[in-house]
Amino acid sequence: MSARFDAIGLVVSDMAASVAFYRRLGFALPEGAETQGHVEAALPGGLRLLLDTEEVVRSFHPDWEPPKGGGRTSLALRCDGPADVDTLFAGMVDAGSRAELAPWDAVWGQRYAVLLDPDGNGVDLFAPLPPAGE
Repeated sequence: MSARFDAIGLVVSDMAASVAFYRRLGFALPEGAETQGHVEAALPGGLRLLLDTEEVVRSFHPDWEPPKGGGRTSLALRCDGPADVDTLFAGMVDAGSRAELAPWDAVWGQRYAVLLDPDGNGVDLFAPLPPAGE
């Protein structure tokens, strides 16, 4: 028997807000997803992003409670280039998304920024920096 990585699931408190956030990042969520309890978006490589409302989770796990404190989960989205990190970050913040860390040149050689989705999950934006001297 073997298992293979197939999907990333997030529990959301407000489906409409989460759908709007992830659509702004380019995720293809179906029409009408804002009113559903469970939605899926196909990701490159055959993976899927799954969004489930708290009510749906409680329908099969009645004692489930949202985690307390800071987030421990993040999604990392690779941008085409360093300027795209800045552009996407600014566009998301202008649209009302919460900024965790403004774009900066990280010591590990990437332009990096962090947004928070409506439930406080980190969404990292990154792109490789050009080699020094270019």
